[in-house]
Amino acid sequence: MKKILALIVAAAFLLTGCSQVGAAATIGDTKITQAKVQGSVDSILAERAKIDTSQMQLETGEALNRGQLRFHLFSTILRALGVELKIEVTKAEIDTRRASILEQIGGEASLPTALVNAGIAPADLDAYIEAISLSDKISQALVSSGVTEDQVGVEIQKLIVAKSKEMGVTVNPRYGKWDPNTADIVAVDPASSAVTPSGN
Repeated sequence: MKKILALIVAAAFLLTGCSQVGAAATIGDTKITQAKVQGSVDSILAERAKIDTSQMQLETGEALNRGQLRFHLFSTILRALGVELKIEVTKAEIDTRRASILEQIGGEASLPTALVNAGIAPADLDAYIEAISLSDKISQALVSSGVTEDQVGVEIQKLIVAKSKEMGVTVNPRYGKWDPNTADIVAVDPASSAVTPSGN
């Protein structure tokens, strides 16, 4: 499940040359503000300060910012896909899955460490569960339609990319740039961006 999420969570970024004041990204009519992304980042950093993270491999700096923007965009696109495919995740289903997660990790007391390790802000947990649940339901629909298990991830990624193009996505360049060939947001090379035409 984590591999499928990693595969599709990066989809749907399109770099434009126009920086949007206050926006980390827009997708269709939805604006994801820089404040929202920063709120997730700040919350994650605050939670990290409360536990021992010495044995964890955690994103920091620009990578952390990109990761949180990916999450918010990914969630928005999956919801849109759910509407298109008539697939929904109810509050009851989210609550049930949350309870299952708590049972798997050993209870509420273990949740802060689990969230830090997964790079999820506490306030974003329900949205994360919704996204995973939508992904699972879309996967099940694909398998029912004849897609083989080993091709499910690839097919979901195609759906995500197609939906993002249909809705129209713009990303603030401060978070990176969109690579349409790999369907991922990548870091802007500081060396290349520092080169000016008049330099040589």
